[in-house]
Amino acid sequence: MSASPFLARLNEGRVLVADGATGTNLQKRGLPRGVAGELWVLEKPEEILRLHRDFIEAGADIVLTCTFGGTSVRLEHAGLSGQAEEINRKAVELARQAAKGTSTLVAASIGPTGQLLKPYGPLEEETAVASFASQAKTLTEAGADLLVIETQFDLGEAEAAIKGVRSASMLPLVCSFSFDRGTRTMMGVRPSQAGRQLEALGVDVVGINCGRSLDENFNALKELRAATTLPVWFKPNAGLPRLDDDGCPVYDVTPENMGFYACDWVNAGANVVGGCCGTSPEHLREIAKRVK
Repeated sequence: MSASPFLARLNEGRVLVADGATGTNLQKRGLPRGVAGELWVLEKPEEILRLHRDFIEAGADIVLTCTFGGTSVRLEHAGLSGQAEEINRKAVELARQAAKGTSTLVAASIGPTGQLLKPYGPLEEETAVASFASQAKTLTEAGADLLVIETQFDLGEAEAAIKGVRSASMLPLVCSFSFDRGTRTMMGVRPSQAGRQLEALGVDVVGINCGRSLDENFNALKELRAATTLPVWFKPNAGLPRLDDDGCPVYDVTPENMGFYACDWVNAGANVVGGCCGTSPEHLREIAKRVK
């Protein structure tokens, strides 16, 4: 594990820049709302490749694969049943192709299953663990540099994800929560609670992504940083969205403002910074300019 280029760079004290949003940028480029981005991995790979390259050109040290919804459980509900292995493998190949000739690392994204675990929902823990394990195995074999379990809100599902991933891969592992109730998740988890429990579960990096406003995410970052000694991953939204006349989300935080705030994130202890929903390559360019 110590030979990992990702962990080696963190151990050197370097601040790394992760990329911006996948979903909202693909929607701007024509992906219909409600359609899984993973569909374009198969049908429009050139668009996935172009987005990766735009983020790398903007200064990303890390790009995330278009596999957020890539568990077999979630793909079944997206109408892509039976194509999980093909999608996950192809997505890593596209990110590797974009990063070729650069020092950019490929982080494989692993999102929630989209279902609640029993007794709150229909999903059996064993099914979730197996689905996460299968995705992690494919992503690892395809050549990812690290794995990122992201946008988590339930400690039970996060633990199932970590268990599944660790049964199939020993790549460096990030686990990131979304505090979409300010400084709590929809299941009531606080940043300090997530930090302590995730550290006990043996992940390499803990983090925050998505969530609400920049101010609320920043408060969550400070609470998380105080609760753990692990490196911290921080990819907040470009503020809270509003809907335009067509019902599409619009993010009003400018690239310049997001870059300005990125200095505060690093000063508060974030080791990896980037952006989530609404974060364009232009936003990321300003973030990278400030922190580098």
